[in-house]
Amino acid sequence: MRASELELHHTTVAEANSPSAAGLRQRLDADDSISGNDIEIHPSAGYLRQVAGRFSKHRLAVIGLLVTLLLIVCGIFAPLLTPHSPYAVTAAFSAAPSADHWLGTDQVGRDVLSRLIAASRVSLIVGFSTVGLYVAFGTLVGLISAYVGGWLDMIVMRVTDMFMAFPFLMVILVVVSAIGASLTTIIMVLALFSWPAVARLVRSSVLSLKQLDYIKAGRALGYSAPRIWFRHLLPNAMGPIIVNATFGIASAIMSEAGLSFLGMGVQPPTASWGNMLSDAQSLTVLTDQPWLWVPAGTMLLITVLAINFVGDGLRDALDPKS
Repeated sequence: MRASELELHHTTVAEANSPSAAGLRQRLDADDSISGNDIEIHPSAGYLRQVAGRFSKHRLAVIGLLVTLLLIVCGIFAPLLTPHSPYAVTAAFSAAPSADHWLGTDQVGRDVLSRLIAASRVSLIVGFSTVGLYVAFGTLVGLISAYVGGWLDMIVMRVTDMFMAFPFLMVILVVVSAIGASLTTIIMVLALFSWPAVARLVRSSVLSLKQLDYIKAGRALGYSAPRIWFRHLLPNAMGPIIVNATFGIASAIMSEAGLSFLGMGVQPPTASWGNMLSDAQSLTVLTDQPWLWVPAGTMLLITVLAINFVGDGLRDALDPKS
């Protein structure tokens, strides 16, 4: 090595070991959001304001959000909002709407309006609980699979493909009939067969994110894998996860209603929009007693449309091309 190169080498080593370089490494290590070229990687307050601004321009999404919030409030305070007990049986069987029963009574004399309000709590519990379970599990599986890679990624993806190959409705019907229909069973079974889509979505996002310079810098600085996963990879992959979760809530509510309609979901006397619709299986009810099925069907339609509109608005607001 020539003298000039040797001198340059010693100078570089000295600068790397200098107090200023050590301080820079400490600042990088203490910073929860690694940035490159002075660009903040994590969503900032300005970015969130931009997302909120784009979302507010989507009128249907705003209306859907207001309706969804109203339904959540209705579900939380359902015992206070019901004019009658949803389980109280009266002598008025299949009575038409009146001043005492605004939406009439069902075939055993229970107030339809009270059961409709009580059923909103069941539908929201199923929707949010199911999505919370399978999004958390699917996100963790996809995150670890993409970050580790290799044989682990191959095994996880084959298991995911196996779950996605199952006929969804038929498997759920078999499992529910074997275990027994209940609210907990519906939530667990729906979550069990819904996580693969989230896992594949997170995996595709992480595969592209882990090649970026700020992730490589975190590895070079010796950050632990969980710190990189949850502080740097996951926050930057949250957009697609949020959108998928929003649509998943509507899908879970529809699945529960379908299972309850078939008698494999929430069992009476617990009120559910699905088992309320099951009363409309006869031509007489469909034609002569619309108050037994129209309110439940209308609420199910409004709820699913409102949540889907919110999902559309979030998808457009979080789109990087916007």
